[in-house]
Amino acid sequence: MLTQTSFQGKLTKTEDLFIPFVVAGDPTPELTIQFALKLQEAGADILELGVPYSDPLADGPTIQRAAQRALKQGMSLTKAIELVPKLREAGVKIPVVIFTYYNPVLQLGYDRFFEILEENGAEGVLIPDLPYEESEEIRGLAEEKGVEFISLVAPNSDTRIKQIAEHAKGFLYCVSTLGVTGGSNQMSAETLSFIKKVKEHSNVPVAVGFGVSTNEDVQLVRDHSDGVIIGSKIIRLIEGELEAFENGKEEEALERFYQEIHELVK
Repeated sequence: MLTQTSFQGKLTKTEDLFIPFVVAGDPTPELTIQFALKLQEAGADILELGVPYSDPLADGPTIQRAAQRALKQGMSLTKAIELVPKLREAGVKIPVVIFTYYNPVLQLGYDRFFEILEENGAEGVLIPDLPYEESEEIRGLAEEKGVEFISLVAPNSDTRIKQIAEHAKGFLYCVSTLGVTGGSNQMSAETLSFIKKVKEHSNVPVAVGFGVSTNEDVQLVRDHSDGVIIGSKIIRLIEGELEAFENGKEEEALERFYQEIHELVK
């Protein structure tokens, strides 16, 4: 059983974690803060704050649309990180992980990137397109600054699973798709074997994401891992309320959003 907690004491448990993903600035920076508060109220343990990027590799059309809405708001890597103290002022107490592609970090420069993270109190960073083998320098800087560098591990990581899992910080993002077998939602034997292997080597919670969109999916992931990561489904719920926001019905829209999340993860 995992006993380690991290993120400067803000992560208070290591099992049954709910880790939602939102895009900073979608549909506006102010509403991102309101969504974060509703997610926390619905039981979120860690918030992944996505930095909109014009050329994402791993994002599906839902998150791409969210990124486009956020970019129209003038959102950038720096501005996304600067949302963190505003989240804190509004009452968000859970750890915030900045989810960004590598190119904006490279353009900003490693030192400046970590300076801004430190100045704004972000607890973690996740860079999905930076291979583990090329992350040594950035992992070292993260450790120096007290920022958790979140690693990803996928089934095709194969021989690297042990190495990645043993060096993981904060939590380990396990990229896995859910398969349906025999009419009931089940994980394939390969997926179960993969998650089990990751958990054997990890000293931090193992959270599973990619394609989780129903309460049934959530329960399934909980049965086999330490946490569930939900992204596209949350963005679709936000998208469904855009008209309400445009028509000045913010309060009702946020309450509906909360109820949907509550039903999803209960």
